[in-house]
Amino acid sequence: MQIYWTKINQIIQETPEVRTYLLDCPEGFTWEEGAHTHFALEGFNAGEKPNRGLIRHMSISTLPNETSIGITTRIKEQCSEFKAILRDLTIGDQVAIFKTHSNVPLKREGKNVYLLSSGVGLATFRPLVLEYFENNEQVNQIHSLNVDSSKDFLFPTIFETAADKKFSAQFVENREAYYSEVKKLAEDQEGLFYIVGSDEFLLQNIDLLRQEGIPAEQIILDKHARQLPEFLPTELTI
Repeated sequence: MQIYWTKINQIIQETPEVRTYLLDCPEGFTWEEGAHTHFALEGFNAGEKPNRGLIRHMSISTLPNETSIGITTRIKEQCSEFKAILRDLTIGDQVAIFKTHSNVPLKREGKNVYLLSSGVGLATFRPLVLEYFENNEQVNQIHSLNVDSSKDFLFPTIFETAADKKFSAQFVENREAYYSEVKKLAEDQEGLFYIVGSDEFLLQNIDLLRQEGIPAEQIILDKHARQLPEFLPTELTI
């Protein structure tokens, strides 16, 4: 396993509780849209065993052509030790990234794509949307639906409806409104449904989509293949 040590080059306050940490791109480090990585703070590997309290599984919210690795996360006033340390880091401080992989690259199957997310989960979809804007080949259109009770919606200059690009973005403030919209989207029985959020959020979305007749193979989750049977029937995740 290769560990890439790199430095923070910019910190963007996206909303009162959400920050994006932009990291220098180490030589040889590559990724694609929808990628996630293990993001670790200094000291995580100082002992005989890794300190898992200093490691988090994070989505990369940028594309390679943006030249920096973006890590977007919510940091509340009351937070974990990891988030408290992260909150105090500044430009020039060092962090580590390793085990980078993408479970949710943009599928180009000539279908409509629906991006379903909760809160800061939208960060996973930011690079998919940018990739689509750069090349929309074999993607009919994209619709993003995000629920966030904070009302401080992320990336408003990217997640805004653009009819000329066949892209639409919708934000709602509560789960009731959100699931009502998901039902409407599920009327497209051929669509591809990407879901990002907590495990509970994933399961609720999957249950609703399956009830509405969406096949498991059209539901894409940011999970390793070995984890998929926990969310979707094993025989339908092949």
